[in-house]
Amino acid sequence: MMKSRISAGINQLIEKLKKDQSPTGSWDYPFETGISTDCYMIILLRTLEIHDENLIIQLTERIISKQEKNGAWKLYYDEGEGNITATIEAYYALLYSGYYSKKDPLIKKARQYIVANGGLDSAHLLAKLMLAMTGQLKWPARFPLPLELILLPPTFPINFYSFSVFGRANMAPIMILANRKYQIRLENSPDLSDLYTRKMDYNRDSFHFNNTEDWRSLCATIEKGIKSLMGMPSYIHKLATEQTKQYMLARIEPDGTFLGYFSSTFLMIFALLSLGYSKKDPIIIRAVKGLKSMQCEINGLIHIQYTNASVWNTSLISYALQEAGVSPKHQMADRANNYLISQQHYKYGDWIIHNPSSSPGGWGFANNNMLHPDVDDTTASLRAITRNVLSTPAYRQSWERGVLWTLSMQNNDGGWPAFERNTNSKLVGILPIDKADFLLTDPSSADLTGRTLEFLCSYTNLSKNHKAIKEGMNWLLHNQERDGSWYGRWGICYIYGTWAAVTGLRSAAVRENHHSIKAANNWLCSIQNPDGGWGESCKSDSKQVYIPLKASTLTHTAWAVDALIAVSNKPTKAINAGINFLLNQLHQKDWTTDYPKGQGMAGDFYIHYHSYRFIFPLLAFAHYQNKYLTH
Repeated sequence: MMKSRISAGINQLIEKLKKDQSPTGSWDYPFETGISTDCYMIILLRTLEIHDENLIIQLTERIISKQEKNGAWKLYYDEGEGNITATIEAYYALLYSGYYSKKDPLIKKARQYIVANGGLDSAHLLAKLMLAMTGQLKWPARFPLPLELILLPPTFPINFYSFSVFGRANMAPIMILANRKYQIRLENSPDLSDLYTRKMDYNRDSFHFNNTEDWRSLCATIEKGIKSLMGMPSYIHKLATEQTKQYMLARIEPDGTFLGYFSSTFLMIFALLSLGYSKKDPIIIRAVKGLKSMQCEINGLIHIQYTNASVWNTSLISYALQEAGVSPKHQMADRANNYLISQQHYKYGDWIIHNPSSSPGGWGFANNNMLHPDVDDTTASLRAITRNVLSTPAYRQSWERGVLWTLSMQNNDGGWPAFERNTNSKLVGILPIDKADFLLTDPSSADLTGRTLEFLCSYTNLSKNHKAIKEGMNWLLHNQERDGSWYGRWGICYIYGTWAAVTGLRSAAVRENHHSIKAANNWLCSIQNPDGGWGESCKSDSKQVYIPLKASTLTHTAWAVDALIAVSNKPTKAINAGINFLLNQLHQKDWTTDYPKGQGMAGDFYIHYHSYRFIFPLLAFAHYQNKYLTH
């Protein structure tokens, strides 16, 4: 019975994926991140006086469709009454669109929620920066990161390259904007002064940078380093401005975006305006066109993606299909893998700064990303093309370059980061910037380390005693939580990290009776829901402790089941209950299937991967079938 049901489930998922593959061989499922990018797109178009009314109207429709009955907007289903930052962004964008006024009932309800929850003062840092550059808040007298920081050498205790590449991408334009205290406010700009609290007015500093003793000491060190630079202060300042501008311009992708991200491109446009660029400058026009190209349709409504996930989707799906028995020579897998080969990087990116002896060979997350590969996409793409390596020389060459790049990216602590080696300076934690560790660092993580370990041990000929594998194992074993779980930095959250760590350690020949594996197995079984599934709240992310969702999801269940399959030599009650949940709910469509399964900044940025509900159940079914039902 189980065998036939799993076979049917696999076939249904394969047919669905076959239907959804694009003509290029990729899978372009949406990378959905709430309403923030939709709001900022409206604000950007109105600021630049680009009157794309059709797009603006469609974005307002999506924003309004997400409003709660109490007037607020949320980042995820169980967040509570609402999210203050998201509600401020929506309120501002809807007013700026010109299609809503403060007299509209929906806008009135939003305003009531904002005022009752602290007003503009309660927004997170990036939203406050957007409000400052569009004239709604006053810039702080002093921003924590001086523009001249970019001139300090990499040998200095803290420097521009102490930060992660995604941190630098956002901080470079912010440093220019904060230094120049740039503001652009048009005649038709909304007036948000009605969102000031009693304790607040335009002239009050609402950024609240914590002035701790550690920060004052670090600030003095930075100032001393800047003063040691050769040249008059005015020359140093001019040089820093030019170097920061060139940092941005040199990293514009072929589609016109700055490193392929919405936020960094949005900020770059404002930074260029502050430097005197015209609103009609070709660089700005191309950047806007690149952002527009990120739009997708979800349930008949237009959404501006933060980036696209075409490479990530395609690599995971190709691998899952092959695990489920689809031949690498099958047209579906062949087209996908040819697409992946075309997306491998050949240019040097910022990763070379901390990894100077390596050569390009990684993959990025999106098809507009040619400059900053990451370890996760690289190992995922390598898994997808592995079965072609022995028969096709082009694949072998690509595979070898990717493996060497992956090995070279291991951190000194033994774990693997996402984008760059050894960008986890403890000094970043001293910066008076909320959640600086998420915004500016790229440390080793259980999800990256676990999956990299799984790839190296399962798909290469490296000995289990190889130095890289031993150090990766040790990192995971030393970073397990007391309850037996692992925290996953790029997913939600402890179930995700535990799945990656367990499958990685088992591939590295850590036995099922090892205390670490037993603890993980016991933890997963202890949090299984009565319906046989698993579910984890996004609250785990910001609380830094496992918090159940109080409902099961397809993706969390698939991760948990796959981890348990890796541990057990025969089906257990927990595994079978999880598999049955997946089979019974495979076609479910409700809030649990739309619930975010990825994250980027604790508490502020959550991702709904539309592909995950197909990928991970397919993998769990395939691994169950291959391990327990194939004789």
